[in-house]
Amino acid sequence: MSKVKIFLKSILTPVIIGALVGLFISKSMDYKYLEKPFLAPPGFLFPIVWTILYILMGISYGILKYKNLNDTKIKKIYYSQLFVNALWSIFFFSLKWRLFSFLWIILLDFLVIIMISSFYKKNKLAGLLQIFYLIWILFASYLNISIYLLNR
Repeated sequence: MSKVKIFLKSILTPVIIGALVGLFISKSMDYKYLEKPFLAPPGFLFPIVWTILYILMGISYGILKYKNLNDTKIKKIYYSQLFVNALWSIFFFSLKWRLFSFLWIILLDFLVIIMISSFYKKNKLAGLLQIFYLIWILFASYLNISIYLLNR
């Protein structure tokens, strides 16, 4: 497979999954009506940030795939965290399971840490590009628990 096809597929996969989840939860999105904690960003920033993070995620995975460094462990952790990530939005926004969503995002935090470590061992740049993702989901964890506590 050509370099362009590898990176295109690697980038489009998380972007499309994120977009589909976004469409699925759009009718139940209640962020603007929730009491929010200090530092809560305006709602319009979320799709922008997530699109950037999904692109970086795809670039990282594409680097590993292009260099034939994506073994079974890499694939499992990458797709597991992507799956957990997608379900978090459904749990938090569609089902309104705020406390469960917090526990779920803690799982995501750990999966992303494992992913970064695994990526970094194979290719430093692939791992480092995911630091922004980790920072964002740690921040999202703070928002999640704060929103739960402020809105119960």
